Amino acid sequence: MSAPVVELRDAAKTYPGPPPVTVLHPTTLSIDAGEQVAVVGPSGSGKSTLLAILGTLDDPTEGSVLVDGHRLAELRERDRSALRAGRIGFVFQQFHLLPTLSAVENVATGLLYSGVRHAARRRRSADALAAVGLARRLDHRPGELSGGEQQRVAIARALVREPGILFADEPTGALDTATGEGVVGLLAGIADRGTAVVVVTHDEQVAAGFSRRIRLRDGVATEQHSAHDLAEKEPIR
Repeated sequence: MSAPVVELRDAAKTYPGPPPVTVLHPTTLSIDAGEQVAVVGPSGSGKSTLLAILGTLDDPTEGSVLVDGHRLAELRERDRSALRAGRIGFVFQQFHLLPTLSAVENVATGLLYSGVRHAARRRRSADALAAVGLARRLDHRPGELSGGEQQRVAIARALVREPGILFADEPTGALDTATGEGVVGLLAGIADRGTAVVVVTHDEQVAAGFSRRIRLRDGVATEQHSAHDLAEKEPIR
């Protein structure tokens, strides 16, 4: 049986004081290939901290993080960076697209320094854009695309490296309701192809579109497994 894509074991985050502030209490959870996960909670609940630790952007002050069974604390920084680049993708509320580049060129930036030749980068980028419904918008620049289309370009840029897990931080925050629903549906569908998808949101309607939900309040995580299962489990320990 393969290892979880990402796993936390009693991971916690405390910032030094005075007084010390614990923003994430000890949390143990694992995310497997193809899972659809929403991390939901109000502002200040610890969502961003959990995202940063799961995505290996920050280290816990106690406990451990494993990616594909590799304990990050035991890896050299170069190996950690390679694991992050090869297995983890990110999509943010702001699209961070380069305005002078076309959609396909923006997506291809996700393959820079990967060793992939230019022709192969363009082909893979075009395939990634087709997968998010933008096959006919390859040569359009960001200013010629709607907000929803720009977010799809950002998603394609993250997917072009074929990560094992994709983290999306408030991906619908800059979009209108209808466009946001389309992006949520797209993200949920990505998991059907084997990439785990973790969406961080404060929006309960967005969270309801995912089969597994992790709810944070004051740095404590609880879990639900479907939109029909409204009874929270015991706190994740």
